[in-house]
Amino acid sequence: MTEVAFHFNAPNKQSYACRLLRKGYLKGARLVVRVDAQALSSLDTALWTFAQGEFIPHGCEGDAPPVLRRSPILLYSELPENLDATASAVLVNLCASLPPGYERFGRVIEVVTQDEDDRLHARARWRAYKQHGIEPVRHDLHLASQE
Repeated sequence: MTEVAFHFNAPNKQSYACRLLRKGYLKGARLVVRVDAQALSSLDTALWTFAQGEFIPHGCEGDAPPVLRRSPILLYSELPENLDATASAVLVNLCASLPPGYERFGRVIEVVTQDEDDRLHARARWRAYKQHGIEPVRHDLHLASQE
C-alpha cells in the first residue's frame, strides 16, 4: 500500500520542493513531481539555479523520451497514464488536488504551505486518502525547524 506523508508549514513551496528533491536525488530515489502547469517552468528553472554550482538533474513533460527515461526527477503538470511508477518511486504532489494514479507509487509526499487556501485543499486530500484506507503521516516543518 502507498505510504503518504504531508509536510506542513513549508515557508515556500518551490524552495522546499527543491531542497526535498535534492535530498531525494542524493539518496538515489526516483522522484516524480506533480506541479501546476503555470508553476512547471518556474520549478524547472529553480532546479537549474537552486544552489550555486549545483544542478539537480531532472526532466520535464515534453522532453525527449530518452531524457525522461534517464532522469532521476520528472516534472509533470498531469501524470501520464503510461508512467512507469515502480513501487520504489516517490510522488511529490505540489498541486491542490489529489493526484490521480497515486496508488502506483510506493510513497507520496504532499507539500503544504502556511497559506490558508493551500491548507484547506490539503485537508480535503488528507480526508480522501483516509477514505481510501491510507493513514497519512504528518510532518510539521515549523516544529522541526525549532528543534
